[in-house]
Amino acid sequence: MDKGEWMNLEAFQMGGKNALVTGSHRGLGATIAVALAKAGANVGCHGRDPNPGVACDEVRAAGRKTFYFSADLANSNSCLALVEKTISEFGSIDILVNNAGVIRRAPAAEYPAAFWDELIAVNLTAVFHLSQLAARHMLERGTGGKILNIASLLSFQGGILVPAYAAAKGGVAQLTKALANEWAAKGINVNAIAPGYMATDNTTALRDDPVRSRQILARIPAGRWGEPSDIAGAAVFLCSAASDYVHGHVLAVDGGWLAR
Repeated sequence: MDKGEWMNLEAFQMGGKNALVTGSHRGLGATIAVALAKAGANVGCHGRDPNPGVACDEVRAAGRKTFYFSADLANSNSCLALVEKTISEFGSIDILVNNAGVIRRAPAAEYPAAFWDELIAVNLTAVFHLSQLAARHMLERGTGGKILNIASLLSFQGGILVPAYAAAKGGVAQLTKALANEWAAKGINVNAIAPGYMATDNTTALRDDPVRSRQILARIPAGRWGEPSDIAGAAVFLCSAASDYVHGHVLAVDGGWLAR
């Protein structure tokens, strides 16, 4: 039975692949990094915190190579250094997961310019710079690759008190499509995951607000906040050969929120 008739579980394995996951110090990024390692990839981890956290330990426990690189992606020089570090450590970058992000809440009429500049730099501009740098390497090698961006429900909706975050995540969705249009024929898959309301540091303020938390839960058909582990399967799929004919797609993993 050929590949066109049946895709077996080997298509989800990433043995011999080298990945970089930004923002993998904790939360969704750490979960994605460990999931890729368990699927066979070597995984470079990144965060702004100088402490590497637990992701690297779990990647090693899965029998894969890893490293931790601390950098502020608001600085474009950090993007270059991070990609170069990955290639230096592993010999190539086959998979890039643009997960790093920040959120700042304030009324739009009072939203500080510093908040806007920081969020656009980290959540959107760095995604482009890292994707561009990784794709150049992939194109030079001629072996293709996978780029996975972490978008948001606010790629589709406006949100409340988060104008810069919504603008950046809307941009991530469109950037995903634009890069896929250029690189799909070169064997580079560019896709995105749009997580729903996840129990992470970014949503602490919402979960601690009894009114907003109740409103959010009432709209989620699954009836609960998402956990980082809910993202793992989608990430493995979009970073593996199982998704070779998926290009420019934004996959919502949201407990049914957008279907409501």
